Amino acid sequence: MSEKKMNSSRRHHLKSLILQIAATWIEQEKKDIVEAKKAYMAENCTKPSQSGDQATLMETCKKLHALIDKVDEERYDLAAKVDKADKEINDLKIKVVDLAGVKKPALKRVRMSADAMLKALLGSKHTVNMDLRANLKQVKKEVKEEPAEAAGDWRKNIEDKADRKKMFETS
Repeated sequence: MSEKKMNSSRRHHLKSLILQIAATWIEQEKKDIVEAKKAYMAENCTKPSQSGDQATLMETCKKLHALIDKVDEERYDLAAKVDKADKEINDLKIKVVDLAGVKKPALKRVRMSADAMLKALLGSKHTVNMDLRANLKQVKKEVKEEPAEAAGDWRKNIEDKADRKKMFETS
């Protein structure tokens, strides 16, 4: 463990040097591409001579049209190859997903008691009981008993109320 950490100024200096080198490489690559384009154009597209009579100019136009047709055919063939390759790539992606199996869904939050959590984490070693309710005092509820007549016939209750009403009216 005798490795020393690099201080921030040294790291910053090295990072800036790497970025400068990469920038010069990118510039050189751009120049190479431009030169390659010029060389290709000089080789494949020579400048037509515009001097001469009408017959030579017609012949030059025919040659240019033939070249344009040839380039269009190549472009169409390349576009067809690209489309075919794209379809093949998509098919292979689908196969990879099928071979990998079904994706697992995102986990959902589950409410768990402390006992269940400890049991899941510790397994059979779990001996601590986290049941906090067990230590509380138990209080017995006293149930008031109501007279049995309360659940009696409803007609009787109506007659009793009618008698009370008469008492108030007569006085």
